[in-house]
Amino acid sequence: MKTYDFRSGCTDPASFPTANLAGYAVQAINDVGIDFARYPEQGHLGLREVIAERESQREGVKVFPDNISLMNGSMQAVTLIAEALMEKPGDIILTEELTYSGTLSIYKRLGAQLVGIPMDEHGMRIDALENTLNELHRKGTPPRFIYSLPTYHNPTGILMPKSRRLELIDVALKYNTVVVDDNCYGDVHFDGKKEPSFYALNESPNIIYLCSLSKILGPGLRLGYLLARPPMFDRIMERRFDGGNSLLAASICAAYLKDNLWDYVTKANFILKKKRDAVCAGLESSVNDICTWSHPVGGIFIWVKFPSDVDRLKLEALLNKKGILYGHGSAYHVKEQDIPYLRLAFGYCSLEDIHKCIPLIGQAIRASRKTMAQTQVAV
Repeated sequence: MKTYDFRSGCTDPASFPTANLAGYAVQAINDVGIDFARYPEQGHLGLREVIAERESQREGVKVFPDNISLMNGSMQAVTLIAEALMEKPGDIILTEELTYSGTLSIYKRLGAQLVGIPMDEHGMRIDALENTLNELHRKGTPPRFIYSLPTYHNPTGILMPKSRRLELIDVALKYNTVVVDDNCYGDVHFDGKKEPSFYALNESPNIIYLCSLSKILGPGLRLGYLLARPPMFDRIMERRFDGGNSLLAASICAAYLKDNLWDYVTKANFILKKKRDAVCAGLESSVNDICTWSHPVGGIFIWVKFPSDVDRLKLEALLNKKGILYGHGSAYHVKEQDIPYLRLAFGYCSLEDIHKCIPLIGQAIRASRKTMAQTQVAV
C-alpha cells in the first residue's frame, strides 16, 4: 500500500537539485583537497561565509562567519544548547505551550522540566511569559532559557510580529534569561513582509540563533548551524565533542549555494506555496463547516482544529487504512494533552497526492465523530 506522508517535516523532494549538486561536488572535492584529512572544527569556512552573507541580507544585521558553527542538522544545536546551559536534571526550560515534538523529546530526555507558555494568534503571550518568569524567580527556580519558534511556528504556522518579538526580548533580558530563536523555517516564505529574528533585534550575547538547510534543500544533508555572539558562542562550543560535521556535504553545498542560493529558494517556495494552497482548498471544500485551520505565510505546516467529539483512535485507524500519516496534536503539546488538533506537513507529498488525500482526511474526520448525526459520511 502506498503511504502518503503528511507527518514528516520534509520539503519538496522533486525540488532537490540532484544534477546540479553532482556537478558542484567535483569542484568542491578538488577545492578542499587534503583538508579532508583534518577535523573541520566549526565547519567548512566557505559554507559559513555563504551563510553569514545569507543571514546578513535576510536579517539586516552584519553576521560574521566566526560566530557560526555548522551542525549535524539544527537538532544538534537544540541539544547542545541544553547540554551547555542546564546544570542538573529538573532545570526548567520555557517553551511555547505548543512546539516541535523533537525538541520536547530531547529536552525531556535530558531531564529538563518543561514549562509551556500559552499562545494566541501572534505567538507566545508576553503577559503569561512575564508572570511565569516572575513566579519562577520568586521561588528561586529561574529557567535556564526560553526556546521559541517565532517564525512560521511548528506546529501552528504562526509568524510572531516584530512588536511581540521586541516585547519578548525586553521581558527576557529584564529577568536575565537566555533566548533561543529556532529559525529553521526562515527561508520558506510565501506572503507578506518578513519579520526580523530575535538575533537581529538585539545585540545581547544571551540571544542564540539556530537555522537549517533541511527546509530549503533536504534533511538528508544533515546541515544546520548555530549563531551566537561571544561569550555565549564559546560557552556552547566548549560542550561540543563530536569533531564537527561532514566537510564533504558542507563543501558541496557551499559551492552550489554560493551561485544559486536565492534563485533556488525562490523556485522551491513557489512549489511549496502551491502545495499550501492546495491543502487549504481541500480543507475548505471538505470540512469548512466543522474545522478551522491556519493559513501560514511561510513554513510547511497547517494546523487543523477538528470537533472535540472526534474519536482520535478511530480517526487514526481510518487514515491508516488509506496509508495517510499525519501529526497528532498531543505530540506538540508540552504536557502531551489530547487536544483536538492535527498537523499536516505539506512539503513532501506531491500536488496530486494532496488533491487526493485532503478530502479523504475530511471524510475521516466526519466519520470519526461520536455524535451519530454527524457520522453519515462514507470513508
